[in-house]
Amino acid sequence: MESLKKMVAEKPVVMFSKSKCCMCHTIKTLISSFGANLTVYELDELPNGLQVERALLMLGRRPSVPAVFIGQELIGGANEIMSLHLEGNLVPLLMKAKALWL
Repeated sequence: MESLKKMVAEKPVVMFSKSKCCMCHTIKTLISSFGANLTVYELDELPNGLQVERALLMLGRRPSVPAVFIGQELIGGANEIMSLHLEGNLVPLLMKAKALWL
């Protein structure tokens, strides 16, 4: 759990993903399309990926990916990010976290 907290604390927008997950790819593309400073950790490529995935599951993430943190806060997965986007709240949230300047 400590490594997860450290990884999230270092950047304004952090996404935990798996390299072959289509929903992860969709959310990465969406957030990046705004020009946001997105840090992506591919759990299937990290040496401690299984440990990080267990920590995400302990936070209630089911499935574990995609898991998006904005401003060190767990926002959620694909459904939550898409809902924020459709409501017009994703960009303001990214700006508040200083991941995006418009």
